[in-house]
Amino acid sequence: MAAPKKGRGPSGGHGRPGRALALILIAMVALTGGLFLSGHTTPRLGIDLAGGTSITLEAQNQPGKPNAINQTNMDTAVGIIERRVNGLGVSEAEVQTQGSKNIIVNIPKGTNSKQAQEQVGTTAQLYFRPVLTVQASGPEAPTPSGSATPSGSATPKPGESAEGEDKAKGEDKSEGEEATGTEATPSASATTQGRAVTGALTKDDPTPGASDKPKPSDSPEASPSADPATAKLQEEFAKLDCTDPKQRTDAGKNAKPTDTIVACGSNVPGSYEKYILGPAEVSGSDVDDAKGAIEQQTGEWIVSMEFTSKGAKKFQTITSRLSQQQPPMNQFAIVLDGEVVSAPSVRTALSKNAQISGSFTQQSAEDLGNILSYGALPLTFKEVSVTTVTAALGSEQLQAGLIAGAIGLALVIIYLVVYYRGLAFIALLSLLVSGVLTYTIMALLGPAIGFALNLPAVCGAIVAIGITADSFIVYFERVRDEIREGRTLRPAIERAWPRARRTILVSDFVSFLAAAVLFIVTVGKVQGFAFTLGLTTLLDVVVVFLFTKPLMTLMGRTKFFSSGGPWSGLDPKRLGAQPPLRRSRRVNAPTEPKEA
Repeated sequence: MAAPKKGRGPSGGHGRPGRALALILIAMVALTGGLFLSGHTTPRLGIDLAGGTSITLEAQNQPGKPNAINQTNMDTAVGIIERRVNGLGVSEAEVQTQGSKNIIVNIPKGTNSKQAQEQVGTTAQLYFRPVLTVQASGPEAPTPSGSATPSGSATPKPGESAEGEDKAKGEDKSEGEEATGTEATPSASATTQGRAVTGALTKDDPTPGASDKPKPSDSPEASPSADPATAKLQEEFAKLDCTDPKQRTDAGKNAKPTDTIVACGSNVPGSYEKYILGPAEVSGSDVDDAKGAIEQQTGEWIVSMEFTSKGAKKFQTITSRLSQQQPPMNQFAIVLDGEVVSAPSVRTALSKNAQISGSFTQQSAEDLGNILSYGALPLTFKEVSVTTVTAALGSEQLQAGLIAGAIGLALVIIYLVVYYRGLAFIALLSLLVSGVLTYTIMALLGPAIGFALNLPAVCGAIVAIGITADSFIVYFERVRDEIREGRTLRPAIERAWPRARRTILVSDFVSFLAAAVLFIVTVGKVQGFAFTLGLTTLLDVVVVFLFTKPLMTLMGRTKFFSSGGPWSGLDPKRLGAQPPLRRSRRVNAPTEPKEA
């Protein structure tokens, strides 16, 4: 007789179920170890459980842009605010529109939440403007040496200063000789009082020379005092007191990029300067990336900026031209939301990369880098209300939810024990494994992607108990059906698995698809429910395939289950099993002999 052909072993770990159990055990140990090594042994909590701050922002009409408040700009603002806050590592900041003009920002209590609160409504309108006039601002503040002050005459032209034409000419000569006599090097710097800007030159960057020196008409300059606009500008400059917080904030706010403006700045903490600035020549949209970092050589905090290809050309043009001017006309001001954050002087052309340094703390450098990196808001917002949310109400609701979940879990356990008896042991171990995996993954996802547990997410986890228990029931019932048909336990376990597997996969696929759609089409807290539901659905498949089925195979080899005792849950008599199917031999009827 021919030997039987060797085929593929049965699926589901029938041959070696220990491998699957070892694999999921290793995964549990690795996740638990990562939990303690990361220092985040508990999941992050959302604003409804941990408390936090709720901010309402109202969009404001802008001069010259009557139709700026629209759905497109509001959605863009929501996305930028969300990226800013998430860029600071704040867990589960909730940003959504309310009506046609308001944006609600919910910031959970925790790391960097206060820092995020200061940034949510910052428009981050960044411009690089040439400096026309600079003066110390404050009571009896002296005019800095070399700076031009507004008077009844015209604003100083390039090559002139308030100290006299002859002196300006002499300084212009020395500055011009220094700029034209210096070759472009891989790095160049521009310094100012208290701050400096450095930039990297590419090999194609030209060295600024005499031919680059602009004509007087090239630089923005104020018109003669007879011009009413210039007279008004000089009057505003004279009255401006930058030590007054309100004046400091309002100066230069909502100005058009093409306007000549007055603005305030502080290059050194505790002192303020006021400026007359020309029209903007480089904007924030020309900045490709910005971030706070530590300068390796000095150990100081800086803000590094990288321009787009178009912005690099603009930046090179302005720095090349300003490097030929006299102080303060050789300075450019970095203006953020109408306030001068730095006003370095330029001695040589800068290009694609630049760094702002000096007087930065870690927080101020990271704040500015974060704002510039994620872009300017398309609208100006006003804080309507700032409300502190306590976790008391959320804790009460969480306690009620956990009690409801515990009651539901207890009812499931009672049902499993009463109906399935010994099989309930396998189901409870599977639920325990699923719970450990869910908890550790949720805790690790907090620092990894900013996931935070809120009340809807807790509801999703409670619903998942039913989904997981349903998978066990499907498999158990398939096994019992096989036993009812007269098969013994071990063949019943293997024959039931393919049919149960298809049912479980289809059921979990429908649940996961519903969670995915809900996550995509909703915002805010409902996404927490959808995320948790989808995560637990995937874990259900992992647990059933790598734990429940292999464990069932091992338990089927034990005497307690294989004997079909009354407490095993697999008693053939209790299940109404049919007698074993046997094939009877077919007896052929005798045939009469044929006649010759």
